[in-house]
Amino acid sequence: MSLKDQFGKDILLTGWGHSKFGKLTDETLESLIVQVSAEAIRNSGLEPRDIDEIYLGQFNSGMQPLGFTSSLALQLSEELANVPATRTENACASGSAAFQQGVKAVLAGTARNVLVIGAEKMTDAGTDVVGAALLGASYEMAGKASTTGFTGLFAEVARHYDKRYGAGIERPGFAGAGLSDILGSIAAKNHHNGMDNPYAQMHRDFGEEFCRTVSEKNPMVAEPLRRTDCSPVSDGAAAVVLSLGPASGAATEPVRLAGFGHANDFFPAERRDPTEFAATRVSWERALGMASVGIDGLDFAEVHDCFTIAELIMYEAMGLTPRGEGSRAVQEGWVYKDGKLPVNVSGGLKAKGHPVGATGVSQHVIAAMQLTGTAGAMQLPNARRGAVQNMGGVGIANYVSVLEAV
Repeated sequence: MSLKDQFGKDILLTGWGHSKFGKLTDETLESLIVQVSAEAIRNSGLEPRDIDEIYLGQFNSGMQPLGFTSSLALQLSEELANVPATRTENACASGSAAFQQGVKAVLAGTARNVLVIGAEKMTDAGTDVVGAALLGASYEMAGKASTTGFTGLFAEVARHYDKRYGAGIERPGFAGAGLSDILGSIAAKNHHNGMDNPYAQMHRDFGEEFCRTVSEKNPMVAEPLRRTDCSPVSDGAAAVVLSLGPASGAATEPVRLAGFGHANDFFPAERRDPTEFAATRVSWERALGMASVGIDGLDFAEVHDCFTIAELIMYEAMGLTPRGEGSRAVQEGWVYKDGKLPVNVSGGLKAKGHPVGATGVSQHVIAAMQLTGTAGAMQLPNARRGAVQNMGGVGIANYVSVLEAV
């Protein structure tokens, strides 16, 4: 049973656009949205008049004074006048929320071509404003003062994980001396991968020793998470066109959506196991089930490594390893570029950057590039099927897509 078997139609990614991520002082939220929208529509072979609906993923949460942004994409062309446009918000998963709403519009038959955009402009705001905005995605900490911000929430996850599973991480015959070193290895992997990504915010191959070591240049932010364990504050945007079929003038072959999943967990921390990411696991099961593939059927995955502990737990949530054994994926090289399931070949949020509303759409664009052989230095050989996982909050709003080459 495939998505087409279930719904009677294919959903294709037919064009995409991606901005540079980073501190983009010469760009506005509007200019970023218009830039990537124009690129996506042009590459799809369509004209603006062919777009039936628009979804924009943006978190904002007070980082920008403009709180009503759904119509910004219409600035691209007079031909977009009167096109329905909706902003979606689901914390750091706002981009994938927009993507799945676009998918459902096509499946419902209310649109043939949907423009999906993810965008965020974070660096205009002060550190205190950004910190408070991100904590708005926490049931317990929203509106409260914090010296460690969202890093503190994931640091707590890491401490729970270490208490439960840390003793089993240091295994005879493998390099690494506990959770801290495994997290450092994940950071080093993603920074190394990011060197090949022209869109990435950080082009610094720090190496494992630097990422594993607390130093003046790599301070502890919230025990056990160092600066290199945390994704940066970023500006950026990405866009993709979803269609029932390809246009004759498209820049590349399309990419097929094989399956998708979405699951939300309970918001209060006391109702969740902090080491499990249970709803994340369900979103993986739903997407893989719809696509009728197992984890072994994937050639790569782009996952939500807002913090390195999130990527580690993701290895377990996706079924790559049993619970508590995510370190094996690092120690045995499975998730490296030449491993059996390369994870975050783009550099992930860690190196690429994390403009929160843009992240989910960016992941889909990077995956589409891999599947069409247009990923440049990031390109994996023979990439035919990949997955995208995007998460809002501490495992609260969870989205997974399975994409495949046509």
